[in-house]
Amino acid sequence: MKQFINTKEDMVTEAIDGTIAASGGALTRLDGYPHIRVVVRADWDKSKVALVSGGGSGHEPSHAGFVGAGMLTAAVCGDVFASPSVDAVLAGILAVTGPAGCLLIVKNYTGDRLNFGLAAERARAFGHKVSMVIVDDDVALPDLPQARGLAGTLFVHKIAGAMAENGASLEACALAAERIIKGSRSIGMSLDTCTVPGSLKEDRIPHGMAELGLGIHGEAGVEQVVSVGAKDAMAKVTEKLAVTMPDAPHVVLINNLGGASVLEMSILTHELLLSEIGSRIRLIVGPAAMMTALDMHGFSVSVMALADGDAALLAQPVSCPGWPDCKQITATKVLPLPDGLSPIRAPASAHAPTKAFLTDCCKVLIEAENDLNALDAKSGDGDTGSTLAGAARALIDAMDTLPLADHTQLYRAIGLELSQTMGGSSGVLLAIFFAAAGDASSSGLPMREALQTGLERMRQIGGANPGDRTMVDALLPALDALAVGLEQSAKAAREGANYTATLTTAKAGRATYINAEQLMGHVDPGAEAVARLFEHLAS
Repeated sequence: MKQFINTKEDMVTEAIDGTIAASGGALTRLDGYPHIRVVVRADWDKSKVALVSGGGSGHEPSHAGFVGAGMLTAAVCGDVFASPSVDAVLAGILAVTGPAGCLLIVKNYTGDRLNFGLAAERARAFGHKVSMVIVDDDVALPDLPQARGLAGTLFVHKIAGAMAENGASLEACALAAERIIKGSRSIGMSLDTCTVPGSLKEDRIPHGMAELGLGIHGEAGVEQVVSVGAKDAMAKVTEKLAVTMPDAPHVVLINNLGGASVLEMSILTHELLLSEIGSRIRLIVGPAAMMTALDMHGFSVSVMALADGDAALLAQPVSCPGWPDCKQITATKVLPLPDGLSPIRAPASAHAPTKAFLTDCCKVLIEAENDLNALDAKSGDGDTGSTLAGAARALIDAMDTLPLADHTQLYRAIGLELSQTMGGSSGVLLAIFFAAAGDASSSGLPMREALQTGLERMRQIGGANPGDRTMVDALLPALDALAVGLEQSAKAAREGANYTATLTTAKAGRATYINAEQLMGHVDPGAEAVARLFEHLAS
């Protein structure tokens, strides 16, 4: 089983029970499982306008995650991607509606419109004041007469919910909701489809492509586009939004459709604020999973033009777990490094042969990035190539700031650069290596002996020895053989690297956590990098 569920039949009720149990008593539910699944504020006294929303499950935390003071009064939950029944919606309305009335917030899908609409008519027949608004914020198909309801629905929940909490009338809440709907626009993009429990996954999006303008039920998007990273993805999304947005301040909501990592969502947020609509954004909600499509590996962006008073209503505190708060966009204030960490650099000096030599070495590591990552995937976390290539690119960028004509200072400068630009333990160890080599060179040792001193210091601090399945297995014999010449040094490095493929136990580095079967036959990526570098120099 690829999902942490028990049975398809029980998963919605069990999810609701888990949400309620974790609410600390803030939520409760109506009786009537499994046909009536309505989550309600436990403190509700019917003294104000009630807000009821809902729809199919699979969009968590929507809708139960937005039940609480300042947002929804009740959420009516259907099966996965299926509208709740008329009776379930009616039960929710009758349970929470008092003299102030009830506002139904419905996304523009046929099942939701029909079931919520008929339930509203029946509630009115009981004498209740009920208004209903239909959210249709999707701009993927601008000429579509019935646009879908997407995450822009949450703007309605929040602003109308804050108004109701503040004592506004049903008429005022409904008018505000209509205004918000008119000013809201959303569009999504995904790299993959979602996995509906009990159904085969539809693999319609090829590798290297993304789907633009898809819905929250796994519906196909408007078009498939080439996927070339976060910047390009956000540009394609904001291009669709920009043509529909007035030149006015906006709030933006950046929503995780369920399967994007927190890291990806943060990068997408960065690109969103740098995009063509970034200058119009004043407030931001997220990034967070708010209206998901199960495990869809995608995101959506919703925008709304701000009117007077909206900012305060969006910022008004709520007691529901699904709302991540609305924050103001401000300029980043960068603090200076503390005393002692601001690097003291030797003056830059030009030396064309040294620059060419270092650049050549860096290019070797950059070209080996994918191969080294593939090796590291066998014995580590798959990033050795990227780590070394990233450091190499940074070193090339910094080349004209280095003391190229003073090799003693150059060792130290390279160590300092690596300590700041190269991640993980590798960056620290190589920084120690070059710093110690610089100290040895300043005492008069020639290059080979200086580098050997650096290696010895690196081994002392890092704890790696020959036979431990690290870059030391290639670097130590290479430096020893350097006294004979580069060709012999390259041969010794290759033999040392190949030797690591015979070692089934690592005594240093992340490979120490990998079993013997996985290590056997695979060269250590750090040792491979050293071997390739010396082989290139020898050639």
